[in-house]
Amino acid sequence: MPNCRVLIVDDSTVYRSQIRAALEGVPGIEVVGFASNGRLACEVLKGKQVDLITLDMEMPEMDGLATLAELKRLGIGAKVIVFSSQTKSGAENTMAALRLGAVDFIAKPSLDPKAGSPAEMIRALLAPKIQQFGAAFAGLAPPLAAKAAPALATAGDGYAKINWRTFSPAIVTIASSTGGPAALEALFAMVRGPLACPILIAQHMPPVFTATLAERLGRASGLEIAEAKPGEALVAGRVYMAPGDWHLKIGAGGKNALLDQGPARGSVRPAADHLFETAAAAYGNRTLGIVLTGMGADGRDGSLAIKRAGGAVLIQSRETCVVFGMPGAVAEARAFDEELNLAAIAARLNELRLCRLAEAA
Repeated sequence: MPNCRVLIVDDSTVYRSQIRAALEGVPGIEVVGFASNGRLACEVLKGKQVDLITLDMEMPEMDGLATLAELKRLGIGAKVIVFSSQTKSGAENTMAALRLGAVDFIAKPSLDPKAGSPAEMIRALLAPKIQQFGAAFAGLAPPLAAKAAPALATAGDGYAKINWRTFSPAIVTIASSTGGPAALEALFAMVRGPLACPILIAQHMPPVFTATLAERLGRASGLEIAEAKPGEALVAGRVYMAPGDWHLKIGAGGKNALLDQGPARGSVRPAADHLFETAAAAYGNRTLGIVLTGMGADGRDGSLAIKRAGGAVLIQSRETCVVFGMPGAVAEARAFDEELNLAAIAARLNELRLCRLAEAA
């Protein structure tokens, strides 16, 4: 099977060399070229077959956003992972890049040797992200999405079937990772007004980026969306985002949001499993969990907890995911009720909203 052919695009000679060093020796990956800006990258792409591009956002002549727009215009199908600075402007540019078609991003690590080997830090961040797209790349394990989809969870699996006509959630929890920002934006743009219960989101992103994502989702949807604060009361109609590098949990009794920086779970913080499990403990069979696109298996254990409590779980459909890893893990555990595209998930939320409003009338 062919290697994953990577083009490194960055105006910094140091970063280009460090990214190359990071990818050297990784099975199934071959660096086939370099470019110091987007214009030169487009020239390289005319003569070379490339599977994946690492793209710096801040470059002369043609920056990352302009490059993504040009790649789209040229019909170049290589996947793009952007490198972004950990600043508010960098986070805003990253959100824009994901809307333009980038599949994932990396917050640029420090090149200070005191912080550790830059190449090793980049390898730890970049290699798994390449691997998740690498079913066709030699030497890399196929992602869970390559496996056959199991049947829907049924009462025979030990879980009660959900009657959507009578199901009335008191809490909605959402898990997402790779591809999540675009999926969340599309989902909330289709939700008609606030639900009659709180919504809590665990999206795998570093600090600064989650606040920017919350702002963008709020503008796109008209809903009240913000990063959760320690001890904050959970109010119906509001949407709470786990801050980057903090676990978001629900306190006993389901009244408040809790934040902590305990150990990463499954290598991620925030971990949706903590959120889902504490929601199930507080709200039982009135918990709705939604697992969107993302790499890894975060959300699987939490979905099992929700199903054991008698709640409902929706997963994003394979064909609409950037990566089916997280929904696929839940599917493999048979801990879900329906596999739906984003429009159908939004329709479910809108139906539940109308049911709750009818109850309150």
